[in-house]
Formats: sequence, C-alpha cells, structure tokens
Amino acid sequence: MLRPAADSSPTTSVLGLVATDMAEVDRVIARRLDTGVPLVSHVSQYIISAGGKRLRPALLLLMAGALEYRGEQRFNLAAVVEFIHTATLLHDDVVDESTLRRGRPTANESFGNPASVLVGDFLYSRAFQMMLDANNMRVMQILAEATNVIAEGEVLQLMNMHDASLDEAGYLRVIRSKTAKLFEASTRLAAVLAGSDAATEEACASYGQAIGTAFQVIDDVLDYEGDASETGKNVGDDLREGKTTLPLILAMQRAAPAQSALVRNAIETGDASQLANIVAIVRETGALDATRAAAAAEAQRAIDALRGFSANSHAEGLLQLAAQLLERRA
Repeated sequence: MLRPAADSSPTTSVLGLVATDMAEVDRVIARRLDTGVPLVSHVSQYIISAGGKRLRPALLLLMAGALEYRGEQRFNLAAVVEFIHTATLLHDDVVDESTLRRGRPTANESFGNPASVLVGDFLYSRAFQMMLDANNMRVMQILAEATNVIAEGEVLQLMNMHDASLDEAGYLRVIRSKTAKLFEASTRLAAVLAGSDAATEEACASYGQAIGTAFQVIDDVLDYEGDASETGKNVGDDLREGKTTLPLILAMQRAAPAQSALVRNAIETGDASQLANIVAIVRETGALDATRAAAAAEAQRAIDALRGFSANSHAEGLLQLAAQLLERRA
C-alpha cells in the first residue's frame, strides 16, 4: 500500500520525476505557439515563462506515470492543460486589474488589456485544436466541461466581489470551479489515456480536485502571511480586490463584533486603509491556522484517493506532493 514518506523531500524533487517529460511538453508548447503572428507568441511566451511550478501539466504527467502510461499523448494534453491555464491567467489579470504576478508585471500591464484578452482567446482555441489530436471523445468531454466550469467559476467570483456575507460553502464552490477544476481534469485525463476503469478514473479526479482545492486555500493563507518577495504579490491583495476568502470568512466568525464589522466594511468597500488592523485580526483570531487545517483536510483527501494504487515512484511522488503542499510559501 502507498504511504507518504515520513521525511518529505522538497516539492521540486517530486517534480523532478517528470522533468524529462516536461522538457518534451515545452517543445510541444513552443511548436504550437509558432503562429506567424509575433504578438501572440510574444505575449504567450511572456506569461508561460514567468515561472511557477507548472503543477497542472506536471500532475497529468505524474498520474500518467503512476498508472504506467507512457504514450506520446501525455505530452500533447499536458500542453493543452498549460494553454488553458495560461488563458485563464491572462483573462483573470484583466478582470482583476492586476499589475503584478510572480514578482513581475502582468501581461496586461506590459502589453495592454486588448492584447491579453485576445491572446487568451487564441490559447483557448489552440488548446481545442490540440485536443483533436487525441482522437478521443472522452478527452474532449473532460476538457470542454472543465473550461465551461472554470468560466462559471470566474463569473461566480465576479458576482461575489465585495460580498461579505459569502460563507464557506460559497467560497468552496468558487475555488472548486475556478481553480480545482483544471487540476481535476488533468489527473482525470491521465486515467483516460491509460484506459483505466471508471473507479480508477474517479479516484484520479478526486485526487486532482482535492490537491487543487488545497492549493488555492493555501494561496489564500499566503495573502495574509506570505512574503511578497516569495509570493510575487503583496499582502492583502485579495482584500483590495474585494475577494472574500476563507481567512476573512473565519476571522469574521471568530472576531469580536467591532472587529468583524471592520473586516466586513473593508470587503464591501475595498478600502485597504485598515489593512494592518485587518491582517492583525486575521492572525489573532486563529483564522490562518483554521484555514491551514481546511487545506490539510483536502490534502488528506488527496492521499486517501490514492489508496489501492500500485506503488511506484510517480505514485509516491503524488503522495509527497499532497503532504508538501501544506509547507507551501510561494
């Protein structure tokens, strides 16, 4: 039976298991970005090369390895996942009027909103062209549903902006749509490529959804305790944008009435003048510890989903990724 190792190695060592595969994915990406329209390639490469762990395509490759699938389509679909993710980032930053991502100017800040939106559209359409290469209707169904759910999640988040009454269930609905859905699709695709049975496919999907949910929950923690030099964004950015995330929801539940009212007002107005006091409230009420506990529950759900999988290096890596996610600082 698979078990997480007692001494977890750095996440980078887990991703090292698919480093050779990721190099092949990068070649697919470079080839499919060769459009003859220089601005498309320029903007796309700018954001794709911005850094980050490239977790979504890496998860597809890790799960494919866990299921002992070695076919060439894993490279193509990993690139598809990365294109879809990049498109969502381009559109996201325009909607959020973001100016910084991973410590450098966003594409919309560097190239303008029109270029960012249109290149995002190109990446979506190119991704759907590439899906056809798999010649598998199930692959099309998974990715078509995922892109639709992600779009719904974006709209839900927009509707929830400056809504201090959002509860934990509403928050989870947004992040499971907007963020976790592509993680879920990535791991489910690996199962489809491997020709796995329905139970295995669902286990893979559950792992991806749980990892994606935990990833976003930890991201929301880092908005109140992260280091801008590591996270690439400033403390309190979510609050400035009017996003009601789990640390704020839990802080309002736990704080004294006057403190809760202060947080509520900041969410509803987007006024960051009281940011230092709000960060103090979030920390003092134990909301960050409670949020990390919620992420830990999701990480455990991911680990549980792999119960019964055959032991190999990639499956062990998936377990380690879940365990190490809770140590994330950027």
